[in-house]
Formats: sequence, C-alpha cells, structure tokens
Amino acid sequence: MKTVILSLGGSMIVPKDVDYYYLREFKNFIIRLLDEGYKFVIVCGGGKTSSNYMYAANRVSENNNEDLDWIGVQSSRLNAELVRVIFGPLAYEKVVIDPTQKITTKKPIIVGAGWKPGWSTDYVAVKLAEKLKADELVNLTNIDYVYTKDPNKFPDAKKVYETTWAKYRKMISSKWSPRLSTPFDPIASELAQKIKLKVAIINGKYLTHVSSYLKGETFDGTLIK
Repeated sequence: MKTVILSLGGSMIVPKDVDYYYLREFKNFIIRLLDEGYKFVIVCGGGKTSSNYMYAANRVSENNNEDLDWIGVQSSRLNAELVRVIFGPLAYEKVVIDPTQKITTKKPIIVGAGWKPGWSTDYVAVKLAEKLKADELVNLTNIDYVYTKDPNKFPDAKKVYETTWAKYRKMISSKWSPRLSTPFDPIASELAQKIKLKVAIINGKYLTHVSSYLKGETFDGTLIK
C-alpha cells in the first residue's frame, strides 16, 4: 500500500464555520482511495478557529508569538479530533501530536495535528513524511496555484506550475510566525528540500485534482521538488 501524506489546511475544515459538507465529501473521497490501495496520514491545520482565537487574545492583551502559537496548536488539535472521529474505526485511535513518536497501527488512516510553538502543521506533515519514508506530500489549501507574487496585490503575478525548493524559498518569507500566510511555510520548506520531498500544492475544494496527481495525471496546482 502506498502511504500519502496530506497537509489539510484549516481553511478547508473551518473556512468560517465548520464545513461539514466539505468534510463529508473529503471522507468519501479518502474512503474511495483506500479501496484503491492507498493509506493516508492527514495533518490538520487550525483554520478560522485559530485566527479567531488569536484575534480575541490580541484584542484583550499584548501577547508574544509563543503564546499565540499555542492557540494555533490547540486549534489544529481540535480540528484533528473532528477529522479522526468522522473516519471512525478506519482511523488510528489517537491524534498524533508528536511526529517523532513511534506509531504502531494497522489502521489505514492516521490523523495528526500541531506539535509545539515554532512549528506549523506543514512542518509536522513533512516530519511524518520523513519518519514514514514517504516521497511525496499533498498540501490541500484554499488557493489554486503558487504565484510568483501575491495575486491579490500584483495583477502581473504569474502561476507557477512546477518549481524547485530553492526557487520557491526565494519567493516566501524566511521566518515563521503564527499569522504567516504562505502556500507552504518556510521551516517546512527547508526540511522538505533537505529530505528531497515532493510537495503538490492543490486547492482542496477540487479533490479530483488530488486523485489525478496521485495517479500521475495532469492536475491543477503547483509541484515543488
């Protein structure tokens, strides 16, 4: 069986409120691929839950990045518990919060979440890929492609269909912060480059593109390797 690492962006789980319509579609999609011989490690982000709680904290008091990061970590763990529960007996009974721990299970689905301050869920996903010797990871996010610049600010921004880690890392910030918005974060990117991991950035709304990518077919998204 082929193990696929999915970094499921929190924006897919909680774009505003919990999107149970999407979660139902996502569940059915994963189950179909299980029948085709895949296994999955799904690492969940914090989404709007995280940003709402960080916003509330900052409205009340001044906070350091570590404290805000803990809000993000715990938000991702809540989302991960939701995803674990919807898969029922197909999923490993515990959410993995430490990607260095030993995982012993025959379940076809493992769900992971935030680890500790300073490390995003993208980083956790890359660490699990390294641990499980997976050679590719799919990042399910709310954008269609990586762009050369922020397309919301620069009308001349161009889609990037395929690139290297060296080139991608020059496009983004080199530092991580709890509120950083980037297709794949800098710390995770550094490790992915080191272990020669392929990462596909795909809009999670279009799960057929994920299936196409896994089968080696043409897909809409960006491949970084």
